Amino acid sequence: MISIKSFQIGEKEIIIAMLFDKKIQGITFSFDGEQFLQERINALVGYLANRGVKVNLEERDSQLPALVYKILIGEIRNEDGLEYLSFEGTTPFEKKVYETLTKKVKRGEVITYGELAKMLRSSPRAIGGAMKRNPYPIIVPCHRVVASNNIGNYTPKREYKRFLLEIEGVKTWTS
Repeated sequence: MISIKSFQIGEKEIIIAMLFDKKIQGITFSFDGEQFLQERINALVGYLANRGVKVNLEERDSQLPALVYKILIGEIRNEDGLEYLSFEGTTPFEKKVYETLTKKVKRGEVITYGELAKMLRSSPRAIGGAMKRNPYPIIVPCHRVVASNNIGNYTPKREYKRFLLEIEGVKTWTS
């Protein structure tokens, strides 16, 4: 099923879309309106399908988008959201990366790809790949993973990463 809700964060509107069955299968969001959100939903559905996850796009009301919003604004800790995630379609490595990041890097903190790689005995490139494929943004705070000399990349947009970090009180880079 899919549930879509919008929320205000200061002057910005965030629209959060949640794909779920018994647990959350995927999350996407937009600060740029419904058309961009639909593009993100299509990308998420395609990604999940490629990973063998069957999704039902029947709209259902759910409190799950509000859960993501409450995590975003700091009312709920990210790690408290882990229990709602299905982890369907993720590899064991990705699941380990997502759980470690979510439990170890708290709101208002950042970690480099290299530091997270050392923690997991992996490579920065593998960590970057896992971050790019994260189907649970905001709950799994991939926006908190930065390059050693700049903010790093972010799907869907680098300015989204800046805004998410600013909400958490992290001073962001200009690059």
